[in-house]
Amino acid sequence: MIKHSRQRDAIRQNLMNRYDHPTAETVYMDIKGDFPNVSLGTVYRNLSLLSDLGEIQKITTGNGPDRFDGNPKPHCHFQCRGCSSVLDIDFEEQEELNARVSKHFPGVIEGNSIQFYGLCPDCITTH
Repeated sequence: MIKHSRQRDAIRQNLMNRYDHPTAETVYMDIKGDFPNVSLGTVYRNLSLLSDLGEIQKITTGNGPDRFDGNPKPHCHFQCRGCSSVLDIDFEEQEELNARVSKHFPGVIEGNSIQFYGLCPDCITTH
């Protein structure tokens, strides 16, 4: 059993109230006011635990720090190569995709993680 932690609750709540997919450092700066003794390492460990428990999603971007999403339900992400923002994409056919791919794969597909890349609407006008 995992011991209850007010800091972990604050980290989870911070993620639930936002859609910008923050880094661990951003979450750390956000909760530091309420928990002045919290360390960046504690934030990283709790984000990792919450991700392992399936309560949040960890998004590995490949060109910077990991991002975190308070929405644990399957959904797609988009990463902008211009500003590095990570955005949600509402793609209702994601579950259907699992079934279609399963027809071509002898194993058991339990889920997927889809990440798209390109320019976000804000960066299209600047490039």
